[in-house]
Amino acid sequence: MSTWHSSLQRRAWRPYIEASLLLETRLDEDLRTAAGMSLVDYHVLLVLSESPAHRLRMGELAARMVFSPSRLTYQVKVLERRGWVLRHPSPDDRRVSHAVLTATGLEALREADRHHIATVQRLFTDDLDEDELHVLARVFTRVRCRLQDRRAADEPAGPPTGEQGGGR
Repeated sequence: MSTWHSSLQRRAWRPYIEASLLLETRLDEDLRTAAGMSLVDYHVLLVLSESPAHRLRMGELAARMVFSPSRLTYQVKVLERRGWVLRHPSPDDRRVSHAVLTATGLEALREADRHHIATVQRLFTDDLDEDELHVLARVFTRVRCRLQDRRAADEPAGPPTGEQGGGR
C-alpha cells in the first residue's frame, strides 16, 4: 500500500490544486483589467442571466455560488452600487429577497463575455483534445454532484415532526 506522498492520488491532486488556483487568479486579473469586474462578479451575473426572469432568491443564489448568506449580501451590495443587480423583496414572503439582474448588468456581462471566453480558451481549453475535454467534463460533473449532495446532507434538518418552532 502506497503512502499519500508517493500515491497517484497525490500526483493528480497537486497539479490540479496548483493549476486551478493559478487559473482562477489569472482569470480574475484578466477580467478586472478587460472588463472592470472580478471573476466572482462575472459568476454572479452569469448565474442570474441563466435564471428564469434573470432573478433568484438570495438563498438560492448563495447556494449556487457556494457563499455564506453574509458573503452573498456583501457581493450583491457591490453589484448594486454598479447598477448591475437589484434586490427586490418577495411579494409572497417579506423575509425573502430576490437578486435581479438589471439590463445594465446583462450588458456588462455580454461585454465581458467575449473576452472572458477567449481567455478561458487560451489559458485552459485550447491545449486539450476532444477526449480530454470529455474526461474533464465527466470528472468535474461527478465531483460537483458529489459535493452538492454532501452539502445537502450536511444542511441542518428542520424541527422534528410535531415540534413547534420558537415564536418571536
